[in-house]
Amino acid sequence: MIEEDIRLFKDRAGAYRAMDLLAGGLICPPFSVAGKQLGEQDERNLFNGALDIVANARARAVMIENVSGFLDAVFHDYRERLKTQLDKLGYRTDWRLLNASDFGVPQLRPRVVIVALQKERADYFDWPEPNPHNPQTVGETLRDLMAAGDWAGAEAWAASADEIAPTIVGGSKKHGGPDLGPTRARAAWASLDVEGRTLAVDAPDAGQTRIPRLTVPMVARIQGFTDDWHFTGAKTNAYRQVGIAFPPPVAQAVSAQIAKALRKRVLRAVNG
Repeated sequence: MIEEDIRLFKDRAGAYRAMDLLAGGLICPPFSVAGKQLGEQDERNLFNGALDIVANARARAVMIENVSGFLDAVFHDYRERLKTQLDKLGYRTDWRLLNASDFGVPQLRPRVVIVALQKERADYFDWPEPNPHNPQTVGETLRDLMAAGDWAGAEAWAASADEIAPTIVGGSKKHGGPDLGPTRARAAWASLDVEGRTLAVDAPDAGQTRIPRLTVPMVARIQGFTDDWHFTGAKTNAYRQVGIAFPPPVAQAVSAQIAKALRKRVLRAVNG
């Protein structure tokens, strides 16, 4: 595992030249409506660094995730420049706003997904179709984890937490310790009988009398991670890894469509 500034990786990206898929999530504050929306003027903007990596790696396909604010009108010119830069590198680029809840994730999490494929392969790509079934509620998702410490109120809590979760936030190092977000986000969690000011280390115990807090494994489930994922470090660091993540079910749905496009092109070439 490499843990460093992504911009330092560009010179080594050539070692992975012609990989099938280069995928990543770029830090959100430069485009987030919760921030100042400075875009390319924000020192945390990583799109230029990502383009350097794309130029050196020349993957057959690229997938980049960012916040919905990326589609705001103020960034129209920036989006078009990005598309032009990728075009010069031999890619055709498209983007779409996808909501994690449409892919089985029990959370309201709209995210922009940018897909760039080599031009000769681009016609074979189709965006994934939403799941026709509603995702589980927070209560259904976390019932067993809330009951793990023998909390007698787990069943009643699960019945009352009968909506999907608001967007998980709080992954930024500038944000501070692990919590479920600013005042508005905490109010949304309170309506689900969840205390959002801090996270817990363990599930509620048998003597729990206050509304429960979430643990990192609980938040990970709400992000769509399966229980076999491991997040390193103490609570704060582990939560940051979860909080900034691109929900795996959405990433899997898009990448599966990319894989179909790549395979179809290969088969077409073989069959003449």
